[in-house]
Amino acid sequence: MVISAPLRIALLSYRSKPHSGGQGIYVRHLSRELARLGHHVEVFSGPPLPEINEDDGVGLTVLPSLDLYREPDPFRTPKIKEFRTSIDLLEWLSMCTGAFPEPLTFSLRAWRHLRARLAEFDVVHDNQCLGYGLLPLARTGTPVVATIHHPITVDRDLELAAAPDWKRRLSLRRWYAFTRMQGRVARRLGWLTTVSTAARDEITEAFGVPADRMRVIGVGVDVDVFSPRPGTPPVDGRIVTVASSDVPLKGLKELIEAVAKLRAERGVELVVVGSVRPDGPAAQAITRLGLDRSVRFVSGIPDEELADLFRSASVAVVPSKYEGFSLPAVEAMACGVPLVATTAGALPEVTGPDGLASLHVPPGDPGALASAIGRLLDDEGLRMTLGARGRERAVENFTWRRTAIRTAEWYTEAILEKKAGRTIADRRL
Repeated sequence: MVISAPLRIALLSYRSKPHSGGQGIYVRHLSRELARLGHHVEVFSGPPLPEINEDDGVGLTVLPSLDLYREPDPFRTPKIKEFRTSIDLLEWLSMCTGAFPEPLTFSLRAWRHLRARLAEFDVVHDNQCLGYGLLPLARTGTPVVATIHHPITVDRDLELAAAPDWKRRLSLRRWYAFTRMQGRVARRLGWLTTVSTAARDEITEAFGVPADRMRVIGVGVDVDVFSPRPGTPPVDGRIVTVASSDVPLKGLKELIEAVAKLRAERGVELVVVGSVRPDGPAAQAITRLGLDRSVRFVSGIPDEELADLFRSASVAVVPSKYEGFSLPAVEAMACGVPLVATTAGALPEVTGPDGLASLHVPPGDPGALASAIGRLLDDEGLRMTLGARGRERAVENFTWRRTAIRTAEWYTEAILEKKAGRTIADRRL
């Protein structure tokens, strides 16, 4: 599809951590590449804020929240002077009852701000918020589209399965209550995209959205930053993984148990990009297995340092029990690092068939992880082959420019359909 004029894009993101978690990374790179294509992009975000470079031609408008989950004082009680609107009060009261209110309250703030500015934009793009405030925006003349990276019901179900007692399960159900809202909003929006066919199928099952209403547009990686560095050998026995959050979904506990098995026969070191909960299952596993000196954590590092860390690895691992896409897998492949990945979610779709750019193992199996990692550590030829194929696959399939081009084409289709007055029902005929 030919796009004849620059588009004016409002890109919404309720949380935008710049170096941890896919949402902030998605906003940062997609907005930059859309601007490089000549489009006008303004990002609207609550804290934590994305890393936006004004030199890229991307604007940033902050929609202030109470920032109730900020470090180092999450679940804090705000001062009276911090309450500016009824939305602030709703946010705090919801937190007090154990809920996670940010998707709802961000969407209400976005509606309050954008309703007077809609004439400035051709399209409003929501990034995984799916709050009720999007619905009045969608009833205007400006199309509202949304990205769903994966349904958060997956996270909820894995945490419920790992919960030790009914009190924890009750708490989790309250925390994840916002997923009901997200399903309702997703079913009522006319244009949705997701990052893989695996995520699309999961969204269909969890939210009841027909598969033919979702466009699959994979995300990308900066292949200039994440690239091999010839002549720089990896550190023997170093294993690198990325865990944006210390939750069962990421499979970190199982990887730590695999490292313990490997330590019985060889010297290995695990470097985790992320942080660990002091009382969480990963920290408990490290203590129980005596791995305090063999596992270390780093967090908040920029892309350049993350790429250096990947390049220092003998093996990179994605041990997740589910992934809607997996940026760390693509980043490792782009660096030419051999990869071990589970078969959970979209990982086979992203990394290719077993043995092409990675070795596949079933999710939740420490023994299989240890065996695959050990196989790579023992076979330099296999490591080099997988690394070279991974680099080739990343460059051919997963660049942010490719993502931006396909996203802009999708915007244009939504704009034309909105102008023609086509409804969700019309699009299913």
